[in-house]
Amino acid sequence: MRKGIFASVFIAMIIATLYGCYKDKGNYDIALPQEPQITGLDTLYEASVGDSLIITPKISGIDPGSVQCNWRIDVPEAINPETNHYEGQALRIAFGLEAKRYRARLTVTNKANGMKYFYNFHIQGMTAFSRGSLVLSVDNGISKLSFIKPDHSVQANIYEIINGENLPDNPLHIHYVKNQFTGNTPLGYWIISKNGGVRLDVNNLKKETLKPGTLYDNFFLAPPRIDVGSLQTYPQGTLLGVINGKFYAGATTTWDQSVTYGMFGTFADGDYELSPQFVLSSVDNNFSIIGFEKIKKQFIRINMYGSPMYFGTQYTSVNPEIFDPTRVGMDLLHMVQINNKDTYAFMKDDAGKVYELKFTANFNGPFLVTANHKKLFVHQEWINADTKMVASRIGYIYVGYQNKVFRYNPLNQQVQELKVNIQSPVSLLKLDDDENTLIVGAGGSLYYLDIQVGKDGQLLNKIDGIPGEVVDLTWRK
Repeated sequence: MRKGIFASVFIAMIIATLYGCYKDKGNYDIALPQEPQITGLDTLYEASVGDSLIITPKISGIDPGSVQCNWRIDVPEAINPETNHYEGQALRIAFGLEAKRYRARLTVTNKANGMKYFYNFHIQGMTAFSRGSLVLSVDNGISKLSFIKPDHSVQANIYEIINGENLPDNPLHIHYVKNQFTGNTPLGYWIISKNGGVRLDVNNLKKETLKPGTLYDNFFLAPPRIDVGSLQTYPQGTLLGVINGKFYAGATTTWDQSVTYGMFGTFADGDYELSPQFVLSSVDNNFSIIGFEKIKKQFIRINMYGSPMYFGTQYTSVNPEIFDPTRVGMDLLHMVQINNKDTYAFMKDDAGKVYELKFTANFNGPFLVTANHKKLFVHQEWINADTKMVASRIGYIYVGYQNKVFRYNPLNQQVQELKVNIQSPVSLLKLDDDENTLIVGAGGSLYYLDIQVGKDGQLLNKIDGIPGEVVDLTWRK
């Protein structure tokens, strides 16, 4: 009985509530204040250090007499953040900050009602070196660095001029490191040599002093000797690769402006000695490395689980009748990959014959290496340890042989010589960001070739004046 009474009372309360809601026909429309309309405010401004920065947006939609504007530039290293706050409907300052990217905000206040409106944007500090290319070369055994301005003029020997010293001997690479996961934050240049390297500030090309300035200093615990096989850039703005036959990767567990960001800890633990050539693959931002153990002559797996971890041949071999990746029995000369999928390895057997091996490697699970073909390479004379080679995303492999460049289609073994007259032996092949341009280094010159669909390497531009012979190239746009 008591339960029935409670149920009846509860139902009655619900009906009363619904009836009350039905009878309440009040007007609940809220008249929101008029929001200001902002025009002429971009999301990114470039400001040259020492020059004026002027931003003059137009504000409409509210009474001009009620508008109050405040500008804020976030400078993490500033002792007093208030020094980077400004008032007025226009921002007019002499830009005296460093050549970095800064977050900024315009706050518009309607003084009539106290409402505030926020508009975020960025300011990128610029210097004379913020755009252009850096070319690493070797001239009579001495490493050289040249800067190519956007107008294609060349400033040779720029490292010696700025730093008052020579670069390390036996140059291998130059890398522009940037963190692609934080809006391509520029972090520095690394110039790598066979037994060392130096790091440069991206804004003034001075050797770093606040961060590790040499490759030796970039180790938490440096080995007694440094013998660089090869290094590549990691998307988070660090280096990784083969040093002393072991695999190292720069630390990414701290803020990318930290002094220790990108420093090398211990190498990937294991019993192995790697060839210099390796491939960095990415599938859904899961990174893995295809390497080659040169003593056991086998393809090996390394995964980036925070730090590099060596798994050797912990994978399943598919189609071992074509070739067994765990027992290749040949020496690796070159290895390239197309679109994070098809990998081509050019191997030399004991008789000196060069074979082309095609395979795919899934090192993100299930762990497989699938052999696709093994065949004699069609142009044996092209391939040696010094051959220059680069693969494009659409499936071509470009090969430099003597003073010629060839486009090779590995699917049908078709070869086409590019239409360019090169005066010296090819020492560099590099694809531009959009892969419509192939950059060829030969002697003291750079050749920019048109390789987009329907083009056969027609010369777009040629830059001379590089001292010695081109070794490597990087750029900022």
